[in-house]
Amino acid sequence: MERWKAACIALILGVGLAVLGTTPQPAAPIDSDPAGFSAARAMDHVRIIAAEPHPTGSQANADVRGYIIAEMREMGLEVSTTTGDVPDRSLDRFGHWSGTRPDALTLTNIIGVLPGNNRAAPAVALMAHHDTVWASPGAPDDTAGVASILETVRGVKASGILERDVIVVLTDGEELGLLGARQFFDSNPLSDRIGAIINLEARGGGGRTTLFQTSSQNGEAVDVYRQAVSRPGGSSLATFVYEALPNDTDLTPALERDYTAYNLSFIGRSGLYHSPKATPENLDQGSLQDMGEQTLSLTRALGNADELPQPSPNTTFFDAFGIILVSYGTAIGWVLFGVMAALHIYCLRGNGGGMAGTLRGLGASAVVIVGGGAVLYGLNIISGAASGEADYYDRLAAIPMLTGQALLICVAALAASAPLWAGRNGSAAGVLIALVLQIYAPITSYIVVWPFLLSGIAGAVATRFSGRWVEGVKAVCGALLLGFVLQYGFQLMQGVGPDLPAVTAVLAALMIPMLGTLIPAVNRRSAFGVTALCLVLASTIALWVRFDPVADTVAAYESLKG
Repeated sequence: MERWKAACIALILGVGLAVLGTTPQPAAPIDSDPAGFSAARAMDHVRIIAAEPHPTGSQANADVRGYIIAEMREMGLEVSTTTGDVPDRSLDRFGHWSGTRPDALTLTNIIGVLPGNNRAAPAVALMAHHDTVWASPGAPDDTAGVASILETVRGVKASGILERDVIVVLTDGEELGLLGARQFFDSNPLSDRIGAIINLEARGGGGRTTLFQTSSQNGEAVDVYRQAVSRPGGSSLATFVYEALPNDTDLTPALERDYTAYNLSFIGRSGLYHSPKATPENLDQGSLQDMGEQTLSLTRALGNADELPQPSPNTTFFDAFGIILVSYGTAIGWVLFGVMAALHIYCLRGNGGGMAGTLRGLGASAVVIVGGGAVLYGLNIISGAASGEADYYDRLAAIPMLTGQALLICVAALAASAPLWAGRNGSAAGVLIALVLQIYAPITSYIVVWPFLLSGIAGAVATRFSGRWVEGVKAVCGALLLGFVLQYGFQLMQGVGPDLPAVTAVLAALMIPMLGTLIPAVNRRSAFGVTALCLVLASTIALWVRFDPVADTVAAYESLKG
């Protein structure tokens, strides 16, 4: 049992770190510091705004506008509205929702300006959309964003006016095709006064709020976020993946301008996306607190900055369990890669076995990445992955089950490959993958470099030294690596899991050299038994998801009924 102690400690601590990194903080009570953000205070807005669905052009939408305008004026903002006609393609979308295509609709943006001390300085804009889809109250999407902005403005006023103006842009028609945002950035003179912009969104009803998109050349912008936000979330990998996806938010037209831009969102409880159950009661107030705290902190930092962030080379960044934001440039990335590569070369030489040993390591990686990825793909098809709008919303609701399925398959693949990696340190495959990423997509290379850096440290120490302290190094490095892999695996499943769960096999492969350091030997029969058990359980989940009735959270569009 003694030889498993480091592995057990790493498992317990690693899971704890992953939970810390993926769980929002508790909501601040209504009587908390007036200068701070309180989700309890913001919920007062959420309960009124999200009392019922309020799509563009509806009476409920007009009632919501009236409430928001009154609140903004009471806080001392200079408030105006702009209107526009909804184009034909968006009227078609509305008809798809409601079952009846309207002849015409009017969108109405709400614009507010909180004056700063230096009104000539470029302003900071806060943006969210106040409309919803048909039949969804939209408490998360995007009432949480609207309420966060209103509570942020109140907090700013409570602590003293900023140096720069704060421009509040609450758009209409986002759900119909970013209509209000496009109108504002195309024709509103206030858009020319903006220097930095923060957009708030949600695709679900909970989870950590993360920085998932920025303006290009984001080095200085990310540095401001790093210094301002006490509990950061987000990564340059997320920004890279998001840019490759066919998704848009109100920030899309803003990015056509030369603003410093930040896009913040939470995507947990994904089944609530566009759902009739997206009510105030089902909104995670911790997620609202997370969004609001980040928004308020970043607004203060930008609003009081002598100079707003200027374009500078893109930076690699990621949050370490929500505690700190690690960020660095490409040059540091190459240094980290060099150290990681040297450690793994040292470990591989210490393993012995020559080319045969290296091939065993490559074989283990192939079993996990190729074999595990193939099983993930196959069971995803069995679970019902297919095209279709109703299926899309049902798949979002199934993400928790699909995440469990992916975890079981990854464990199965690691167990199946255990005879190849047990007792071996270092990874030639990891060094090659990290090199490719560092050359072609340097802002994403951290996802490989840091796990292999940790396993390289543990492996080199275990190869060179002996003693009880070595077990401590292995346990600490193992915990950090496992927590890292679980955190980002969970986030990847939240983002792309229903369509691309196979990506988690790559993350599982990052564990191989650390597992080889922690586990000196395995019983082949036991390892294959674990593989079989995990595959049976994963197959059961796939069939459950396939034949389970459609979730009651799916969007209630008329076109999806019957």
